[in-house]
Amino acid sequence: MARNDVRPIIKLRSTAGTGFTYVTRKNRRNTPDRLALRKYDPKVTRHVDFREER
Repeated sequence: MARNDVRPIIKLRSTAGTGFTYVTRKNRRNTPDRLALRKYDPKVTRHVDFREER
């Protein structure tokens, strides 16, 4: 099966410098670039950008 090749597990790390991470999967065919999402960081109690870490 090619499950891990197409949809790998990635870590999203906070850009606020708190070290908080989210873990998710992404489709490598649709988004080959690094993923950036705006999500909630409970350590700074606000929404910040989370970027894909490799």
